[in-house]
Formats: sequence, C-alpha cells, structure tokens
Amino acid sequence: MDADGNLTRLGDAAGIENHYWDLHGTRYETSPETMRALLKAFGVAAESESDVRASLALMGEAPWRRATPPVLVLHEGEEAMLPLRLPAADENRLLRWSLRLENGGLRTGECRAGDLPVEDAGQFGEARLALRKLKLAPLPLGYHDFRLEDRDSATRLIVAPRRCYMPPRLADRSAWGLMLQLYGLKSHNDWGIGDFGDLKTLIGRVAAADCDAIGLNPLHTLFLDSPGDASPYSPCSRLFRNPFYLDITAIPDFAECEAARAFASSGEFLRLAEAARANDLVEYRSVAQRKLPVLELLHSAFCANHLERNDARAAAFRAFVEKGGYDLEGLALFQALSERYQTHDWARWPALSQDRDRAGTLQFRRRYAERISFFQYLQWQCEEQFASAASLAKERGMAIGLYNDLAVSVASTSADTWSNQRLFAGGAEVGAPPDPFNESGQSWGVVPFNPLRLCETAYAGFSALLAANMRHAGALRIDHVMGWQRLFLIPEGAKPKHGAYVRYPLADLVAVAALESQRHRCLVIGEDLGTVAEGFRERLNEAGILSSRVLYFERQNDGYKPPRDYPVHAAVSVSTHDLATLAGFWEGLDLAAKASLGLFKAPEEESKAWSARTHDKRQLLYALAGEGLLPAGIDPEAADRLAWTTELTAAVHAYLARSPSALFMVQLDDLAGQRHQANLPGSIGEYPNWRRRLPRPLEELLADPRLQDAMTGIAAARPK
Repeated sequence: MDADGNLTRLGDAAGIENHYWDLHGTRYETSPETMRALLKAFGVAAESESDVRASLALMGEAPWRRATPPVLVLHEGEEAMLPLRLPAADENRLLRWSLRLENGGLRTGECRAGDLPVEDAGQFGEARLALRKLKLAPLPLGYHDFRLEDRDSATRLIVAPRRCYMPPRLADRSAWGLMLQLYGLKSHNDWGIGDFGDLKTLIGRVAAADCDAIGLNPLHTLFLDSPGDASPYSPCSRLFRNPFYLDITAIPDFAECEAARAFASSGEFLRLAEAARANDLVEYRSVAQRKLPVLELLHSAFCANHLERNDARAAAFRAFVEKGGYDLEGLALFQALSERYQTHDWARWPALSQDRDRAGTLQFRRRYAERISFFQYLQWQCEEQFASAASLAKERGMAIGLYNDLAVSVASTSADTWSNQRLFAGGAEVGAPPDPFNESGQSWGVVPFNPLRLCETAYAGFSALLAANMRHAGALRIDHVMGWQRLFLIPEGAKPKHGAYVRYPLADLVAVAALESQRHRCLVIGEDLGTVAEGFRERLNEAGILSSRVLYFERQNDGYKPPRDYPVHAAVSVSTHDLATLAGFWEGLDLAAKASLGLFKAPEEESKAWSARTHDKRQLLYALAGEGLLPAGIDPEAADRLAWTTELTAAVHAYLARSPSALFMVQLDDLAGQRHQANLPGSIGEYPNWRRRLPRPLEELLADPRLQDAMTGIAAARPK
C-alpha cells in the first residue's frame, strides 16, 4: 500500500475521517498535512512513512498487549462477556479473578483457560495469543473493578441504565422555565454583576408562576488573572464555578470580618458600585478589583476565626477540600501559579512548573499552601451558594430547578489541560466546517479530549466532568452534543476548512451520561443544532436525552413549523444566546451588527440576508395567525413596517408554549425587552459579548404586572 494509503488507514484507526461534506454539498478531502497534525495531537507518530507503519503496527497490537481491556461498558441486566487475551498454549492454566463492586462488595472466581471458547487469535511478538470471553453475572449499576489476579490486569466495568433521568412530573405535564445569563442580572445591591444572591431572589419570585426551571449560562471557572476573557464557553475549568458569581455579603465570614465590611462601605467603593449598577455592561476587571480583595479578607478571617480553632466550619472546609481531591487542588495550584508567573498561559511558565508533577510544582505547593487554600475557599463558597439556590428551587416546587450548561471544552491554556495534559489533544482545536451561517468555518479556541485516551482512562475524566456539573442541578444542557459522536477538529494554526471530523465513542459516552444522570436525578438536554449526522437524534431519543429545538430554525413548507409538530422529547425555545432576541430579530440588529463588523463577505450577501429576514418576519406573523394568536389589526404582508410590541412577544411565547415538547425555555431577555443578543458569533472584542445586563433591576422587573401576566400566560398555555 502506498504512503498515503497507510496514512489514511492510520487516521481511520485513530478515528479521523478522510473527508467531510459541508451544508452546500461540497466534499472536502482530509489532507495528509491535516491527518499528520491531528495524529500528532493524539500522541501518534506519523511524521514519516516509517513512523506511520510503526504506529499502524502498534495500534493493531494494542488490544493484544493487555490481558483485559481498560474498560467495558454494559447496560443494566446484561451479562458481561469480558475479553481475555491469553497465551494460546495456556489452556490448562487456572485463572483467578476478583471483582470489587462500587458499593464495597467483593466477588471472586476461578476457571480453567481452556474451558473458555476461543473467539479470535493474534500474534504479539513471538507469542500466539487467544481471545477468550469470561462470562460474569449481571452487575448492579455503577463503576466496578475487575482484576485478573495472576496477570495483574485490571478492567473498569461500567454498568449503566438504558435511559437518562426524567423528572416524574414531566410525565404528567409539560414544563417551562426561564433561561438567562447570570452575570446579566441586576439588583439594587449588586456589585456590578449578577450573583447567586440575585439567582435566589429570582427563584423566590418566579416559582410562584409555576416556573419549573432556571436555565443558566455555563458557570465554569474563568481566568481570575484575566477577568476580561469573559466567554463562559472558553473556561479555565469545567469542573468548578466562577467565584465572581459569589454573593459576598451572604458569606458567613463577611459578618465576622470588620475589615471587609469597612472596605465594602467606604465612599470610593460605594461610588464605584453605584456606577457599576447603572452600567448596561459588566466591567469584569472592575468587578475583580472590588470582589477579590474582599474575598481575600474573608479568607483571612476564616483562617483566624475557624481554621486555627478547628471548629465545625473548619471541618466542613477540610471535608470539601478532601472531596475535591486531585481536581480541586489542581485548579487552586494553577490559579496560584498563574498569579506567581503573571500569566495563565502555562506553556510560558518555567519548565519545572509546566507539568503538575514536576519538582517545581511540588515545591510551590508547599511554599504557597495558604494561597492555594484561598482558591479552594472560593470554590467552597461557590459550592455552598449554588447548592443553597438549588435547594430553594426544590423547596419552592420547581419540577427541575437549576438547569446547568456544559461547555464543549476548555481553553488550551486552562487549568484542566495543565492538570491532565494527556487527556487532551493539545495541538488541535474544536470548531465547525463552512456552513451558510459562517462560510469560512469556525474555530472555537478550545482543545478537545484525546479520543484515544478516553477509553484508556476508562472514561474517568468524562464521568467526573458530568458529575461535577450535574451536582445540585435538575437539568444539564450539553453544548454541541454531536461531539459525543464526532467532533470537527482543526490543527492548531490552520484555517477551519482544513479541519477533519474525528469519531468519538458515542455509545459509551451516552451510557456514562445515563448513569450519572440517574444518580444525580438530572435531566439531560443535548444541544443538537447545526450539522447533525443521520440517526443521531434518534439515538439520543432512545437514551432519554432531550433534543434542542429553536423556533428560528424549525421550518417546513417555507414557513414556521406549527406547535403540534414539535417532538415530545425536546426542549424548545425561541432563540439562544448566539441568536437575536425577539426584538433584535424583528429590528435586524444582528444583521446590522454583522454588517458593521464586516462579517458579510460581500454587499450581495448582506442584501440577501435582509431580504430573507423580511420574508421570515412575514412568515412568523402568518404562523401566529394560523394558531389564532396574531393580535388584531396586524397584516402579515406589512411585517417590514411593523414595530415589535410586548403583545407580539406574548403571542410568540403562546405559540411555542402550545408545543407538546417536554420543556419550553423562555429567554428572560425577551420578557425584559432586551434588544441585543448576549453573543455575536464571529466577533471577539468588537462586540460586547457576554457582558450585557438586563435593562432593569430584578426588584423592578419582577414587580412589573406585564412580566407576571406573561409568565402566567406561558404556564397556562403549556399542555397538561
């Protein structure tokens, strides 16, 4: 076989597809350069033809190098047929094994190798190996550890339910909820950014309107040393939360710390806080300058008042740190090192600190233990306040409660990648191929899991990620869930169109998600917008994962899909954070913003977009009329001359509320009259992405009879 043929075979063995089709039907071949770059990112040598041949041989031999596989994923009730690869000549060898159950139970057994039928054979060096299967009785749900004693070979057995969790109340009626950007909430006492205290205020008021869920932007930890990098989809860690969301005055240590209260009541502080509350945008650097010094004072007070006395609060903190373990320590170490070296780009740190287990990092941990404790303290308070908000939602009768959002991955300079470098495919970025929404394709600036390492590590990082984001949550949205089947990866520095699709183990990832979902009683919603492979949505539906359906995209026969035609197993919404609000859609503010930033390739493209918008507005009014929801006196043909009104907002929400879909999520921005969207894809610093705040404080907004009537109307329109 020629060199390119071997390279294609190697790429296929690593999951790299040799071509892709864009939405225009154009076929793009995966170039040898892209194939080699992605293989390098996965840790597979492919620079030369000899490298390729050697790597092909290694990958072919890999299953035979272990007596048992690193992981086997099963469904509840299935008998485990565990592969054993043993010397063919050892038929009379007695095999002893043990199985440690997650609950602490122990099963043991033994059998003669020759009593297990041979299903395949292979050569490893000079040894002839036989593939046999060991049958194990059905296991309970959970993570169990098998060990073949005399071979010192271990396998993680993951037993999962077939479907994800569904809140019981959703079997009797459809639910609805609000979705919002937490940073965008305003209140009379905020410090320039929405916080967990504002979230509790919101919960306390909207639960009375039969609101079942509060959907949040990703609350992942961002970079404290660079607060202006505000995208929640390019986080520092997906395992922990952003301390800028802390309601500082609600932290118990605030009442005990005179220095913190004095700082927060000084004239200069109050002046800056008042200016921040009046600002329509979050100024993250200013928020950091106000919040972090107070948090440092609170940590010092906590150490003096509790840690040194070893009281109950000290015990609670130590228990949190112990439970957070390796991952929490990794984040705190990373944040302290970023502070010490004045950058979070860990590739620029001294070599002895670039690896978590190097001597320089170990010395740093001992020397800066108190500073590391500070960052752990921040996460402890985030956990306490988020848990408190979640508990309030349940107490007030919400069927779902808090609805988290899991970003597709993390920044390449993140704490997660530094702590677990082999788990990620450094040198590759996640993105999207060219499509009608972005003709050049997209690079999202986040680094993916290495697909080869996921299985080798028995999905430990993936399950920990889900558990961290499902904890206290009633629902979890999976951003770009198609990545569980395949991700579009782009070699670092390459243009998006030079990327390639890479396969991921969908069946195993869905099974792990179902297990964590049932354990945490957490509904799973897949953001399946964009290029969706045939049969993918059906597979998610079988596993009980709700599809995402957005009004703007749900069309048929050149018009909007009627509510009755929406799927039952879906979470529906009018828009998303990446799309125009209702008012912005009607006014074309998204198109105007794209034009001002030069995001249209040519004047004809812009003109076509405006013409399409006029058509869409007209069709939206016809859709409302078809449901008897169009306000009196409105002519759909005059759509382009019509101003948007609160009555039209209510009509659109009533339209979508009639769908039989399990969940209807309403943007608080739309109910509050926000005209501008949270994020404009394709822009970076030119548009105030992830900074817009609500136009009015919660105290005023929630007291507005129009908002109360809107929520009452949505609840009433939901099918029972």
